Amino acid sequence: MSLSDTHITLAHGNGGRFMRELIDEIFARHLANPELDVRADAVTLPLNYDTEREDLLFTTDGFTVQPLEFPGGDIGSLAVHGTCNDLAVAGAMPRYLSLNAFIEEGLEVAVLERIVQSLAQAARDLGVRVAAGDTKVLRRGEGGGLYLATTGVGTKPKSVQLGMHCIQAGDTVLVSGSIGDHGIAVMLAREQFGLSGDLQSDAASVLPLTQAAVQVDGLRFMRDPTRGGLAAVTHEIIQATGLGVRLMQGSIPVRDPVTSVCEQLGYDPYYLASEGRVVAVVAPERAADVLAAWRSLAEGEDAAEVGTIEATASHGVVLETELGGERILEELEDDPLPRIC
Repeated sequence: MSLSDTHITLAHGNGGRFMRELIDEIFARHLANPELDVRADAVTLPLNYDTEREDLLFTTDGFTVQPLEFPGGDIGSLAVHGTCNDLAVAGAMPRYLSLNAFIEEGLEVAVLERIVQSLAQAARDLGVRVAAGDTKVLRRGEGGGLYLATTGVGTKPKSVQLGMHCIQAGDTVLVSGSIGDHGIAVMLAREQFGLSGDLQSDAASVLPLTQAAVQVDGLRFMRDPTRGGLAAVTHEIIQATGLGVRLMQGSIPVRDPVTSVCEQLGYDPYYLASEGRVVAVVAPERAADVLAAWRSLAEGEDAAEVGTIEATASHGVVLETELGGERILEELEDDPLPRIC
């Protein structure tokens, strides 16, 4: 690598030699694939999908997190997984990504290279190619070190029909694993509030989980519970369907470190971000089949049935406590903890 600078400068975003070297020697070198042409304004994507049997899906997302590198991941792998997960929970196979990098002046080149290398590895692991991108350099103080914006393209069999409009009263609510790991892991990585720990973020691809679930008739809906967590997803269901949601506190998987931090700081795990989990709504007679499929995978060994869809939403999201009482999970209005994404 001939890029001699140790930190990003404004010259790396001026369209000249330094910018060309940055793109060639970090982004293009790690993301090299036949579709990525850093000299072209647009590229042709050989999608090769059957228009009679498949739908083309399209999504876009943005990523900002502090710190940029955290236990279990970084903003690079997070961007790939987050974008591809949005396609995956819609029942699609991710195919291509675009990548826009907004780099703050002063970011260490070594940090940028680690993040791009991680991003590239995450894409390779999923069989996804970064086909296009753009680079901008922000003045010092105008960014959080690095922001990423992505667009994802995927294909879905027309036979897979998912959505909130498919949800019915009596359906079962599942989660694929413990909730809140990402939110607490990132917070602990900041070493705020005098707390520290070794909890790993759950940031990962959910594609194995979603591809297993779509094989089961009776799957109605899937969503990855990122910002706002499990509570936000269930409130979206209520708003879209007019139905109610009842969750069972004793069945929701929450790791001990997450519970401990929440108890100390007054946070609620149901509102915390999870970046590698799936919330699914399934016909009650097929819920056990989805659970069995998930639990056969390493990504879903802690999968659980956590609630039911009720005919009325008069009480909103009801949490049935372990003591037999009931608590209403209000819709999220304020950030439940210092902003993590």
